[in-house]
Order: sequence, then structure tokens, then C-alpha cells
Amino acid sequence: MKTPSTILGLLGRNVGYSYSPLIHNKAAELLGLPYCYTIFDIADHLLIPTALAGARALGIAGFNVTIPYKQTVLSSMDELSPQAKATGAVNTIRNDNGKLYGYNTDIAGVSRPLLPYLDRIANNRVGIFGCGGAARAAVVALRDTFAPSAVTLFVRSPEKAVPFISDLGTPPGTAPLNAAPVSDLKGIQECTLLINATPIGTKGSPGEGSVVLPSGTSGIIHAGQIVFDMVYNPLETPLLQLAAAEGATAVPGIEMLLAQAAESFSIWTGRTMPTNEVRRALLEELSLNS
Repeated sequence: MKTPSTILGLLGRNVGYSYSPLIHNKAAELLGLPYCYTIFDIADHLLIPTALAGARALGIAGFNVTIPYKQTVLSSMDELSPQAKATGAVNTIRNDNGKLYGYNTDIAGVSRPLLPYLDRIANNRVGIFGCGGAARAAVVALRDTFAPSAVTLFVRSPEKAVPFISDLGTPPGTAPLNAAPVSDLKGIQECTLLINATPIGTKGSPGEGSVVLPSGTSGIIHAGQIVFDMVYNPLETPLLQLAAAEGATAVPGIEMLLAQAAESFSIWTGRTMPTNEVRRALLEELSLNS
């Protein structure tokens, strides 16, 4: 009888900072599973098809996929989940006897932390900063589960969001999608939920210490709003600090990180991740590196 592979990993570029190995290896340890999660740092997108062909041959059990390869891997998949088709991106791959299945667990990563606020979000306006892959997952999650009245992409150059909006469209019964400049302060104030789907505020990045909002403005965030920052390092980003100071509900990016990881872990192992214990281990690590 063939022994299933127990090797898992992360495909990306310059991803040595990732906490995914800690998360998945801790979960496997807690459940007594023999999985080992590591990093596959690939420098060039042209090497991705070769890397995945090697994964088929070696029987590597699965991968997470991160920037900049979530779309690059699409052409190498044998089958895509509905979520991967909807977002046009894959962040999780399962290898089943040489057949590669592509999934997108970022949608679950957005949805689960926001479920406690479902009633507050429904029939209200939502704003998303950015128009990249993370924003795409957010739009799909919001439309599928939360029924907002409208979704606005707040971006520096609204014309750059035109292909994004055209591609996603507005299927019947879903919230209309539009773009506005990030300088539209009134529009930002009118949103019940704000999501930062950009890397601004990430520790060690050019945007470290920055807030996605225009500089020199105050009073934009207010009590009654929900502010969800996908950035998870630092734990309390400048945007979340601002939200808390203004009385808004702050939702940290670590919750998205754990939610999408739990979904991936289930896809690979068929087991439920012990999220509370993994969260404690992750928080301890983040506090040590803060």
C-alpha cells in the first residue's frame, strides 16, 4: 500500500518571513499528524510549472501559494474549486496521486473573522482599500455571505480598478462594485465596514508605520464602523490603532491568517485545525519578534 506524502509547503518569492510553517507544523504536532511544512522560495515565475511538475513526481502533498504566484499556478492545475474560479487565483494546492487541485481559502479567511458582524454589514456600504488579489477575495466573500448594499474600492488611481470591476462584474442579486479615489473622505466615512487589502502598514515594508488613509486627515474613522486590516504583522497595525482610538471595532489580520490556514489544513489532512492553541503559539512568536 502506498504511503501518502507528508510534505507540505509554501510557494512564493522572498517568503522567509512567513508564519505558515509555525502555524501548520504546530497544528500537525498538536494532532499527532506526521506532516512537515516548509518554504519553497522560487525566484522566477517561469520556474513555477517546473516546480509543480516536480511536486507531482515527488508526491508532495500540497502547497500554499502566495505573492506573486497565485495566478501563475492556475495553468498547472488539473481542477479548480468554485472559489478559485470566482477569484481567478489559487492559494492552496492539493496533490492527489499526481493530480493537482487548486483552491482559494482567502475567501474563508475574509468571511470567518467577519461573521460575528453579519447583521451590521448586511444592507450597508463596504469599502475596500486596494484592487489586487486580496481585494478580489474580499469582494467575493462579501457578496457570497454578507449582502452589503454596495462595495467601493478606494484606490489611488480609480482607472486602474476598471479591469478589476469589469472582470468581476455585478451578477444578479449581488452588491454593485465601483471605485473611488482614496481621497474620497465622505465615501470612506459612510462605509460600515472598511477592509485594508493592501500591504501598507506591514512591518519591515516601505509602508511600515503608515496608514492606508490619506495623510493629514482626522475623524474619518468613527464609532460604529468595523475596520478589518489584512496585515497581521504587527498585530496592532497603525490602521487598527487608529480604529480603536476612534471607537471603531478593530479586526486584526491574524484572524484572516488563521482562518485561511485552517481551511487549507482541512483540505490537506481532512482534520480540523486546533485554532485556539495555534493562535496562542502564533501570538507568542509575534510578541517575541515585535
